[in-house]
Amino acid sequence: MKGDYQELVDEISALLGAPATLENRDFGLIAFGAHDSDDDSAMDPVRTRSILTRKSTPAVRAWFEGFGITRATGPVRIPAAPDAGVFRDRICLPVRHRGVVLGYVWLLDAEPGPSHAQLTAAMEVATRIGDLLADEERAGADLSRELRAALSAERGWQYDMALAALRTALGPDADGLHALVCLAPWPDEEPPSPRTVPGAAALCTVPWRSAGGAGFGGGPGSAAGAVPGPAPGPDPGLGEGGGAARALAALVRLRSADNLSPAETAAGRLRGTAGPAAVAGIATPRRGLADLDVSWREAGSAARAATAQPHLGPLAQWAALGPYRLLTALPPAGPDPAVRALLAPAHAELARTAEVFLDHAGQAGRTATALGIHRQTLYYRLSRVEQLTGLDLDAGEDRLLLHMALKAARL
Repeated sequence: MKGDYQELVDEISALLGAPATLENRDFGLIAFGAHDSDDDSAMDPVRTRSILTRKSTPAVRAWFEGFGITRATGPVRIPAAPDAGVFRDRICLPVRHRGVVLGYVWLLDAEPGPSHAQLTAAMEVATRIGDLLADEERAGADLSRELRAALSAERGWQYDMALAALRTALGPDADGLHALVCLAPWPDEEPPSPRTVPGAAALCTVPWRSAGGAGFGGGPGSAAGAVPGPAPGPDPGLGEGGGAARALAALVRLRSADNLSPAETAAGRLRGTAGPAAVAGIATPRRGLADLDVSWREAGSAARAATAQPHLGPLAQWAALGPYRLLTALPPAGPDPAVRALLAPAHAELARTAEVFLDHAGQAGRTATALGIHRQTLYYRLSRVEQLTGLDLDAGEDRLLLHMALKAARL
């Protein structure tokens, strides 16, 4: 379908004798006409930035929308505004379908400019673009619904039916190589169109529940963390104190299992929309959809681990989680009785000392240096840890229990 857009943009460029650019209603680049002029001024900074970054700045968007392009039904001429970074006059052709604006075709304006007949012909092409965009939006909505159903269903006949519907909606893409991405938390808004996310086959939002209302993040002393994976029912949104938020699931096409760059690129683009607090988890690449539920657990676990351990994020791959592959699979049963007292807020410094000590394989010198304390202070704190927990830090299994409990508490 992208080729169809390019052909229509080239048709407008030929009609008006100037390179055209097509953007969606959110000013994301879809296609652009070739610039074959010897006049470098035809490539002003706004057009260059749109082509290179595939979007426009908020200042540019505000300037253009101030001329009523969201309501216009015909060509709109817009003067230059150097303060907003717009150095050339423009012509905007609104792309509409059944009265709803879905995008814009942009051209640089220059004397004598296109004739009324040329602009009328170009608007007829813009109408065809609007039909394509509308069809794609409907298809994207269907894919979002089918992907959400597949991620929400339990294994069994409901899961099989949901996968069958998703396979039908995806068509040939269903049998390809994919990586599932989980991005959380996602703001209280609808997912973007797959067309705006490189490599994305389908996108949807799903509930991202937090046991005990703990929310995201936390460390030693926090309540049990977010439970990965969706729950059946409608998205609850970001309710205040409700312990529930939303995550975004993205099914991203891959060319090879050893190259996750398309999934990383898509995750980076989505994080830019979700905000700086968002983290992303990427599941193991798989061919086909049979194990989509397994991929979602992996992606959700990777996102949880990236939230708990900043050094893993903000973009974490399931394959690189190490011990968090096991820890995120544990049920949210609360802290082990042996470490419950240590995880109290009053003992946060002792918990941190024990975690750093175990992270450094029990080497006192390295631990003291990492904490910036004297060795004797370290030994005193470790003895207090043993008193609170009843664990022997010279015993391997006791160390393992304490280390796992401290890491699990971060989740």
